[in-house]
Amino acid sequence: MSQSTIAQAKSSDLDRSYADKKVRKPSEANVYRVLRVVGLVFFSFITLFPLYTIVTTAIKPLQDVQSTFHWIPSQITFAPFGDIWQTVPLARYLLNSIIISGAATVISVAVAVLAAYAVSRYRFAGRRVFSVVILATQMFPGILFLLPLFIIFINIQQVIGIQLYGSYLGLILTYLTFALPVYIWMLIGYFDTLPRGLEEAASIDGASAFGTLVRIIVPLSMPGIIAVAIFSFMTAWNELLFASILTTSATRTLAVGLQGYATQSNVYWNQLMAASIVVSIPIVIGFLLLQKYMVQGLTSGAVK
Repeated sequence: MSQSTIAQAKSSDLDRSYADKKVRKPSEANVYRVLRVVGLVFFSFITLFPLYTIVTTAIKPLQDVQSTFHWIPSQITFAPFGDIWQTVPLARYLLNSIIISGAATVISVAVAVLAAYAVSRYRFAGRRVFSVVILATQMFPGILFLLPLFIIFINIQQVIGIQLYGSYLGLILTYLTFALPVYIWMLIGYFDTLPRGLEEAASIDGASAFGTLVRIIVPLSMPGIIAVAIFSFMTAWNELLFASILTTSATRTLAVGLQGYATQSNVYWNQLMAASIVVSIPIVIGFLLLQKYMVQGLTSGAVK
């Protein structure tokens, strides 16, 4: 067999292989596209079906909710959105949640900024131990701290006279205990990405360490700080375990107050769903308005 014949045979095999690949590629792409669409539809259904159920339940009369489930409500009423304010003192619960969540957010952000900046910029004895300890606190479940905190609050009230159990202050301090370690670690990673030359230039101009932090570092770290603030507010707003034990009827938050729609004789499902929609609106609006800052704060440390 001549060299030209061998070369032609190889060229023919290569052309056939290339043609087969061209045939397979569109087929594989179509299969992948179909699987992707099916997966997206499936997970969208899992996500949207509970939301659809909440909305349709909120606009049904109670007797329709307690009967057989129907995809389309046979009767639509918006009365539950007005009744939710009379069945339980929802306005007071809303005010309590705003006070507790807002105060916990402000304090946690302020403390986290100071602590994270100190760990990121200064070298001191016990620095590594401190970093490991604050992270190790996240290894334990929250319920493990519930009974110790309850006993501590009662003893403080008996010995010192400061009321922590059933007060705003007690719940705010409780949220700080398990939220601050996460926020400090988030901001440490963000501060580490900022060049130290900024502080050196500010010190040459006569700025103090605290002045440099407030005037230079904090403005540059605003995306990370906003992300921490969003996490802090959402955590305090949705927390149920500690709020159900450490609050009284006067300081009860929304997460606990929603249980008031379930009485010994009946469960007002339509009002419960309507109240859930109402109390979710502030979080949804705030998240949508600050979403870009949150994404920037979570990703900036990884790309700088």
